[in-house]
Amino acid sequence: MKSELHLMFTCLFLIFSFLYCSLTLAETHENFLQCLSDHSSNSTSINSTLIYTPNNPSYFSVLNFSIQNPRFSSPSTPKPLFIITPTNASHIQATIACSRKHGLQIRVRSGGHDFEGLSYVSDVPFVVIDLINFRSINVDVNNRSAWIQAGATTGEVYYRIAEKSPTLGFPGAIATTLGVGGFFSGGGYGNMLRKYGLSADNIIDAEIVDVEGRILDRKSMGEDLFWAIRGGGGGNFGIVLSWKINLVPVPSIVTVFTVNRNLEQNATNLVHKWQHIASKLDKDLFILVRFQAVTNPSQGGSTKTIQASFISLFLGGVDRLLPLMERSFPELGLVREDCREISWIDSVIYFAGFPSGQSRDVLLQRALESRVPFKGKSDFVKVPIPEMGLEGLWERLLEEDVGRALMQLTPYGGKMSEIPEWKTPFPHRAGIIYKVLYFVNVDGGTEFVHINWIRRLYNYMTPYVSKSPREAYVNYRDLDFGTNGKNGTTTYSRARIWGMKYFKNNFNRLVRVKTLVDPSNFFRNQQSIPPLPSL
Repeated sequence: MKSELHLMFTCLFLIFSFLYCSLTLAETHENFLQCLSDHSSNSTSINSTLIYTPNNPSYFSVLNFSIQNPRFSSPSTPKPLFIITPTNASHIQATIACSRKHGLQIRVRSGGHDFEGLSYVSDVPFVVIDLINFRSINVDVNNRSAWIQAGATTGEVYYRIAEKSPTLGFPGAIATTLGVGGFFSGGGYGNMLRKYGLSADNIIDAEIVDVEGRILDRKSMGEDLFWAIRGGGGGNFGIVLSWKINLVPVPSIVTVFTVNRNLEQNATNLVHKWQHIASKLDKDLFILVRFQAVTNPSQGGSTKTIQASFISLFLGGVDRLLPLMERSFPELGLVREDCREISWIDSVIYFAGFPSGQSRDVLLQRALESRVPFKGKSDFVKVPIPEMGLEGLWERLLEEDVGRALMQLTPYGGKMSEIPEWKTPFPHRAGIIYKVLYFVNVDGGTEFVHINWIRRLYNYMTPYVSKSPREAYVNYRDLDFGTNGKNGTTTYSRARIWGMKYFKNNFNRLVRVKTLVDPSNFFRNQQSIPPLPSL
């Protein structure tokens, strides 16, 4: 009898709890919408076409359009109560004010490429500010600069620059669908980093809405906050509206090549040699290496091998490139027929992996045609991995199916070694010979199998990568390092675990800036910068 009464009371409690939560959410919904209306003027009101709720027929298409990692689009993934698609800064100011008033968290999405979905996922009730309509780009050729709204993609930026000048460019991402809001906030790198550094190294001004709703530029925000937003990670200090960037000179003709070599073609020795020279090459020469398991053509496709792809951008013509390669990397066997001389903007299309002859309009596409659920991780290497270590690496890559996993090594040196690690929050500078990206497609109903595989691969690499701390790239967010507590609550000591990996000693300055500009920790997520507790 007692057990039956206990079960009955438990069921009643759950029913009343559900009803209470439903009524509370309904009340929050109405109050939030009313708050937005109250904060809007007639000229800049947030009309219904800019607000999406789960009852809106377009809600899921808007939500899913910029989810670049389908791992975080399953029915069980928490969904926002509202999606706001602002067209005016006042809409963002109103959303901040109303979210604070009604206890909602904010996630800001510019391109949706966060590796762990933190720009559109939260464990507590939240609002997504989707900057898809916030993407104007104004290029000033005479002053070699541009103002870019935070919702613009890297592809749109390159396209608009090339519209105005064939000899100006910008050191941004190889991928062309990244939103600059998040990309620049984490530092941002691409195939001109050895010549010009990171994207963040070429930002000269910005506009941000702070927790109090004020719109601040570089002068009014101060140098500490301006420093923090150029590499300190997105979602920490406010909402960046726009960035002013320096454009950089590029030659009218550049040279690109891709040379593939498998294990039977001496790939191990070539990768080993590449490690010793890639960070010491002429600044105009960038050669990344990407390797993955492929079917072995020499065995009729019945076995697998590792293919190493040497993919290069040279800021100059082939006649200058070939002698450089002969002196520094003759083992690769580069010949003129491997090379293509093209414009810088066409090299962007080439590196992004679009088919040859593709129209430049492809750079205006905001979303990838094909998206796969994935897990990514990162590392930085300071000492070349010995050949024996590479052979162990091949064994582990061959455990995965063909086309499912890859590793990419991005060379450093050049300009990256000249900029002090404290200059921006991004600290991975002198002493780094290359960065590692690990990537695995987790599709197919066995996600945990492939995530466990990439974790084992990461563990295998421990002896060969940076130490104390083992460094990581904040734009390749990795929740394996730990997370803040429920509702974003955390301690300095807890956040320091991942903070030192992403920022090294710059983490301490980021915490001080956070304490000054957002002491209540309104802008937070699972791996955000914490403020120091008030005394």
